[in-house]
Amino acid sequence: MTPRTLFLSDLHLPPGPSPFREGFRRFLEGPARDAEAVYILGDLFQYWIGDDLGMQEYAAEVALLATLSQQGVKLYFQRGNRDFLIGEDFCALSGMELLRDPAVIELYGSIIVLSHGDLLCTDDIGYQRWRRFAHNPTAQRIFRAMPRVWRERIAQRVRQRSNTGKRYKPEDIMDVNATAVEAFFKLSGAHQLIHGHTHRPAQHDLAEGMQRIVLADWRPERMEYLAMTREGMFRLTV
Repeated sequence: MTPRTLFLSDLHLPPGPSPFREGFRRFLEGPARDAEAVYILGDLFQYWIGDDLGMQEYAAEVALLATLSQQGVKLYFQRGNRDFLIGEDFCALSGMELLRDPAVIELYGSIIVLSHGDLLCTDDIGYQRWRRFAHNPTAQRIFRAMPRVWRERIAQRVRQRSNTGKRYKPEDIMDVNATAVEAFFKLSGAHQLIHGHTHRPAQHDLAEGMQRIVLADWRPERMEYLAMTREGMFRLTV
């Protein structure tokens, strides 16, 4: 089989039974086994309120990831805006390597910059303000020390406010900013950018041969991942 590397993001796996969790299991037991590496670029989970609780809720997925890693598939994870509290315990148990955001890789002769994508949405000033607070180590330490019920209530409230806010924000504010994209290319020296977050799967051919590839969010009718080989890129479904 032609060597390939797989990319996916924005699965938003819920804690309870779900077609998405079944789809992810099929992915890990199927196409992922034949890959050289798998990159998950954030929002694998609907929310993550700490490794201590998350690894209980998603024990099945952690075990499947660990098995895949033991079989020799390289696994990489980039935090998203829903699971930014994933820590070293999750990575150690699942066999995943945690990536910075952005991260630069070399693959099949190409230099690629990877990002979850929310850093590129700089026009959404309110979200960026919240992101800076949520990624503050002190705030995260205080949150992790709270009882489970408090953490769950806070996570639910944040999701509700986010969903409500989206209804009143102009569509272009929630998409990437062209200047931010240009800065990613300039700082990384890459010619391709792969990201998720915006839920607007597409391939944008930019100036000077640059490409911005947006990964698909998972939906009941479309559970998609991106496969990359030396010959090119292919969007496939589970």
